[in-house]
Amino acid sequence: MAEALFYLFRTDLLMYRRGIAALHVALTELSPSSRSIKGCRVEQICRAADIASVLYIKRALCLQRSAATTMLLRRYGFAAELVIGARILPFKSHAWVELDGVVLNDKPYTPHVYSELERC
Repeated sequence: MAEALFYLFRTDLLMYRRGIAALHVALTELSPSSRSIKGCRVEQICRAADIASVLYIKRALCLQRSAATTMLLRRYGFAAELVIGARILPFKSHAWVELDGVVLNDKPYTPHVYSELERC
């Protein structure tokens, strides 16, 4: 969970100091690590990220939470993807994490509600 808090802070700092473009660059440059932790499962990592989002010093919105989760999963060797989508009426944008086409940190039907704008 400490690592999840670190990644929340890192995404917060990147977006505050350099904007969303810097976050995009950081995500595209971060490839899945070969690091393997015995018994470490995707569900455990996502749960740690969810708990860290609740404990974080300020409200973590979906983009920050999903970017941090993606970074954490990649650190542990999973090829997670951050997906950003939007819908027109009423306008709303949203971000979530997918692994092999499966939504990890949101409802499974999320990709059907939002049109995909970006995947990294």
